[in-house]
Amino acid sequence: GRGLKSHAYIHSVQFSHHVFLNLHTLKFYCLPDNYEIIDSSLEDITPTFTAQQIGNLDKQAKLSRAYDGTTYLPGIVGLNNIKANDYANAVLQALSNVPPLRNYFLEEDNYRSIRRPPGDIMFLLVQRFGELMRKLWNPRNFKAHVSPHEMLQAVVLCSNKSFQITKQGE
Repeated sequence: GRGLKSHAYIHSVQFSHHVFLNLHTLKFYCLPDNYEIIDSSLEDITPTFTAQQIGNLDKQAKLSRAYDGTTYLPGIVGLNNIKANDYANAVLQALSNVPPLRNYFLEEDNYRSIRRPPGDIMFLLVQRFGELMRKLWNPRNFKAHVSPHEMLQAVVLCSNKSFQITKQGE
């Protein structure tokens, strides 16, 4: 909450940390003044999609302009190379363009509340893949490329280091 006795409110006053994210609504607030921060640049951080937007992805191929001025086609966005991960980038790009898979992962509510046993790290793959899909298809990116780093770190962790970012895979 944002009330006078909430932890967030007290923290904002004591530590001069004024920007808070409501994890349920994904809205940003300034405390202790208690107003919503509405800034289009925040859409790059937490891209979300409505069912209608997802349904129109294959019907409307529309160029977007990144905040740095470059144009790009959502879904056809470059992935940064991190050492020797170009093979993984090719796989991630291919998976991101399979409509049923893409559509499922663009809507975070589809998998956010999946029940899983305590300590299940494999769910990290699901979360990171969903985040990457939303970034790849975001029509409001800062740049015309995104980093797959979090997704690749999840692969390294969940594969018990069988796959590495620094080594070419097969």
